[in-house]
Amino acid sequence: MDVVPVARKPEVFVRAVTPEEGRRLQKITRTSKQPVRMRRTIVVMASAQRQPVLAIARLMQISEAYARQVIHEFNERGSKHWTRYGAGAGRRRWIGRRVNASPAAAPATWVVLFSTWSLSKLREVLRVNTIAEISREPCARS
Repeated sequence: MDVVPVARKPEVFVRAVTPEEGRRLQKITRTSKQPVRMRRTIVVMASAQRQPVLAIARLMQISEAYARQVIHEFNERGSKHWTRYGAGAGRRRWIGRRVNASPAAAPATWVVLFSTWSLSKLREVLRVNTIAEISREPCARS
């Protein structure tokens, strides 16, 4: 019986980081208040220092698959891909224009069983009463 060696997954590392990207990544680690952005940046910086994915995953308490995904995305798009996750882009607006029909009255006047409004509740009440159809898709900035 032949013994077949178990193959390890090949190591994945980020491509060479330009000095400008390095400065940008360092700035993110110092100033970011967004945990996801910070975690992604640390994964990239650790990979740039040639730390293996397994070590990064254990250090950051994330899955190896997530660490590999972050590294692959950085290799494909560079540091500009952080904005894809809302970093620096501001909060998404679910309703582009304010609905003037927003109820000033309490939800009880609309015969609904809750005490406060949320956007999803308002959307549903407006849809059921055929006042307005509001999409859940984020609106483009105007």
